[in-house]
Amino acid sequence: MTDIKSGTNPLFLRTDEIMQAIELLFFAYRDFTGEPDELLAEYSFGRAHHRVIHFVGRHPGITVSELLLILRITKQSLSRVLGQLIREGFIRQTPGPVDRRQRLLKLTTKGQELDDKLFDVQRQRIVRAYKESGAEAVAGFRSVLLNMMEENDRKRFSR
Repeated sequence: MTDIKSGTNPLFLRTDEIMQAIELLFFAYRDFTGEPDELLAEYSFGRAHHRVIHFVGRHPGITVSELLLILRITKQSLSRVLGQLIREGFIRQTPGPVDRRQRLLKLTTKGQELDDKLFDVQRQRIVRAYKESGAEAVAGFRSVLLNMMEENDRKRFSR
């Protein structure tokens, strides 16, 4: 891929550079999710379980509706994964204080322990990559990721 420091304008990337960027994303995603996948397999969980654990862990008290908006999956898909996480004691579901039909989600101690393990393996990979890339690259990477997202989701990352 063209080196940004070389002075090449990144706004005029050639098709082969875009194709390589896509391939880099595939390989990075494979490696970023590989170790967590191994941990999850010990519980007979998959990536959908990981995403639910991640977002419930980052947003204790999140409603099922809010989680559906973030994950953009069907109620049926979430119900299967969430039901298993609740049955096996990783997530606790409580009724809302005002609207009892609302279901609020929070990690249990067992869920928090798994979330910590998953976070730790991914944290190590991110920290290593950030250290090897430097502050300017990290800022650029963040910018690229933000600009790949839909605008509504960018609001979550205002800092």
